[in-house]
Amino acid sequence: ATGTIAAGGTLGILIPPSVVLVVYAISTEQNIAKLFQAALIPGLLAALFYCITIALVVRRKPDLAPVLPRMPWRERLPALFAVWPAVTVAVAVLGGIYGGLFTPTEGASVGAIAMLLTGIATRKLDRRAITRSLRITAETSAMILIILLGGEVFNAFLALTQMPTNLAEWIAGLGLSPPLVLAMLLASYILLGAVMDELAMIILTLPVFFPLVQALDFGFPPDEVAIWFGILVLIVVGIGLTAPPIGLNVFVISSIARGIPINETYRGVLPYVAADLVRLGLVFACPVLATGLVQFFA
Repeated sequence: ATGTIAAGGTLGILIPPSVVLVVYAISTEQNIAKLFQAALIPGLLAALFYCITIALVVRRKPDLAPVLPRMPWRERLPALFAVWPAVTVAVAVLGGIYGGLFTPTEGASVGAIAMLLTGIATRKLDRRAITRSLRITAETSAMILIILLGGEVFNAFLALTQMPTNLAEWIAGLGLSPPLVLAMLLASYILLGAVMDELAMIILTLPVFFPLVQALDFGFPPDEVAIWFGILVLIVVGIGLTAPPIGLNVFVISSIARGIPINETYRGVLPYVAADLVRLGLVFACPVLATGLVQFFA
């Protein structure tokens, strides 16, 4: 279950609205709307592949998801009605984001405040529960910030040593075919993702990697290559958030589910990492999965 939650947390990187996708668009001067269109199919593929992964894992180990007695309809309807506060807040937040009332980051704050007010109004949150929630939030945030602080120190080291630049120049100087050069760049992203957060990785590497990719001939227009490369990069970034030895999402889940050893969570995300690698291979081999909607709405 912890592996499923950690992997599912990466879906927001691709499925719009995505902050990381906006950063890529700004860094490479690409159209944000077209990138959102391009990310939709790979994002939905991720959800589909995760569902298939769950089905395969559970078929192999049925005890991971035991079958429970069916709930009668007279119990289902009250249970369904009981979730209306959460559904209302989710619709309000997404409506505000797509309606242009606030950004995705601001939407997270709106959602948190709305859920707090909803909990108080429905009397499901008292002073003790609010205090406990604030304490757990502070502990989780501190843990994440310590990891990010270490990442920033390492980012500075990489910037000073110019390792990403040297790596790109070395790959470009090998004289390999364009698909093989792109594959090596993506592999280097996976390696960098083990020690860097996604935003720092994109900001540091794109000024070097993006012109190199644009100079390669893949047989279709450069603007489509830019969109295709951006989707590939975001898929790789998602893999870096869950893949050992770091995997920021794994650390976050581990800090919440304290009764589950972190090595068990790492074991739980491995099938999803394998599914992500298959999805990466599909989008790499079939660029139309990323550019198809852009061409359709052009």
